[in-house]
Amino acid sequence: MIDHQPASTGEYVGSPSIVILPDGTYVTSHDLFGPKSTQSTSGVTRIFRSTDQGKSWKKVAELQDQFWSNLFVLGGKLYLMGTSCEYGRIVIRRSLDGGITWSPPSYLSPQPGYHTAPVPVVIKDGRVWRAMEYHPAGPWGHFQAFVIRAPADSDLLNAKNWQMTGRLPYYAKLAVGDTWLEGNAVIGPRGSILDILRVNDVEKAAILKVEGSRLKFERLVNFPGGSKKFTIRYDKVSRKYWTLSNPALKKYALSRTNPAMVRNTLALMSSKDLCHWTIDRIVLSHPDPAKFAFQYVDWQFDGPDLIAVSRTAYADSAGGANSAHNANYLTFHRIPNFRSMIQRASR
Repeated sequence: MIDHQPASTGEYVGSPSIVILPDGTYVTSHDLFGPKSTQSTSGVTRIFRSTDQGKSWKKVAELQDQFWSNLFVLGGKLYLMGTSCEYGRIVIRRSLDGGITWSPPSYLSPQPGYHTAPVPVVIKDGRVWRAMEYHPAGPWGHFQAFVIRAPADSDLLNAKNWQMTGRLPYYAKLAVGDTWLEGNAVIGPRGSILDILRVNDVEKAAILKVEGSRLKFERLVNFPGGSKKFTIRYDKVSRKYWTLSNPALKKYALSRTNPAMVRNTLALMSSKDLCHWTIDRIVLSHPDPAKFAFQYVDWQFDGPDLIAVSRTAYADSAGGANSAHNANYLTFHRIPNFRSMIQRASR
């Protein structure tokens, strides 16, 4: 356990992210959301460090105007990128001492309306690439996908160095789903920059392709857990793409009516082509999808292992989580020898 936020506080654990620094230190982050949080005006993100490979953790910082954010390392420097608050401005900041102190927030957009999650950053053709969404004013669900990029050797805190593709709303001709969100920038098998997104309330993922200054819809693919947030990364050792997802298993009635809210099972999945995914192993599970969840998992390769952080809803001495969605823990997990311990999972 890294952090605990009792449900009675009216604040819940969100947006887990993790990186490994060049010296082997683990750094994690999470934000706070909920009715008693400041998510709508100025997001709060907490930073933790571990120097013993996740056995113990120390909180080292708490940042204002930082929400829905991911950590990443570039050129030996640590960055945190997300939005200033719920549907706020795009913001990034930098740490030169491994997450203990941080630069003031640098705003990459003059206006609010942006959405994201702790999603991957990739480097290709000398550029940093990250997926995001824009959400116009109005009811939830009208997300417009885009990718933001900057030269990898530039000052990433300077808004002038960043460019955005055009924004793409959900493809109207699709017969399933109604919006997409929380996209992953991924380098595809043929070298293209792709944006792979969660599709609301269906177990599929949408694949978009960057073509110049625009995004083009490619296809929907079957993706167990595709109605929830996921992180995809490529592994050069196995030559596969990997993710940790929340499949909506058939044995739960809620999977048929609202799969986006079935988050009580965490599965390790892999793919050679990003289009065909296999559940290799069930990592964590609890029989109650209403009050328990291992969700929004972010992770990294660590030699033969995979390390992860989870927005976890679980029992505690204060009555447990408010709901599966409204998590009360940030938890750390290690999957040893993840490439060799494949157990085909029954659905």
